Amino acid sequence: MKVLGIIPARFASSRFPGKPLIGLKGKTMIQRVYEGALKSTKITDVIVATDDQRIVDAVLAFGGKVQLTAEHHPSGTDRCAEVATHFNDYDVVVNIQGDEPLVDYRQLDALIAAFEDENINIATLGNHAVTVEDIQNSNRIKIVVNHQNDALYFSRSAIPNSANFSGNPLENYPYFRHIGLYAYRSKTLQELTQLAPTALEKVESLEQLRWLYYGYAIRVVETSIETPNIDVPEDLEKVLPFL
Repeated sequence: MKVLGIIPARFASSRFPGKPLIGLKGKTMIQRVYEGALKSTKITDVIVATDDQRIVDAVLAFGGKVQLTAEHHPSGTDRCAEVATHFNDYDVVVNIQGDEPLVDYRQLDALIAAFEDENINIATLGNHAVTVEDIQNSNRIKIVVNHQNDALYFSRSAIPNSANFSGNPLENYPYFRHIGLYAYRSKTLQELTQLAPTALEKVESLEQLRWLYYGYAIRVVETSIETPNIDVPEDLEKVLPFL
């Protein structure tokens, strides 16, 4: 099974412009993500997908592979899909977040291993290490799954709702939190980009709800590993001690 790891990287982030090129103890963030992804034992090749020449130059400078993409892509999924069209002989594509300088190869390997089952077309990660604060935090995405660990729904709200119970909700249900790494069969990735947006995904601002709406199953692989990402400048303090 040939696996392509793609790292979407935008320069014009609204909350942290130029984020992929920030310095993290001698290396740019995009270099740290790239080198972390290369440690995976199951990824055949890694490439950065970007719409900015400055990121192209930075990746080439450290010897990485990179492709310049169109600027209009509404999501990292669409950017990955454009690059994947140039790698038709790859079976699986992994969308690796470009703001995860501590990306753990064990997460990537576990995600890719799901595709040993030929029935799996999309996979992502989930973590049962959930706090009450996570349940209430709309930036922490919650998941409910079926008996096969396929996602039933993703939400920014507390799902399931524990209104019928008093006390600590964690005592009533094993809440599951989403870790935003995705992998797709190459053919499935191209299909996803052709789906029309839905009201459901717009309400929650969660792209994966479009896939569920149109009937695509998403296997959720459990992981106990979570690494902090850099979303805003203040997040640097969480990451630097681990580098």
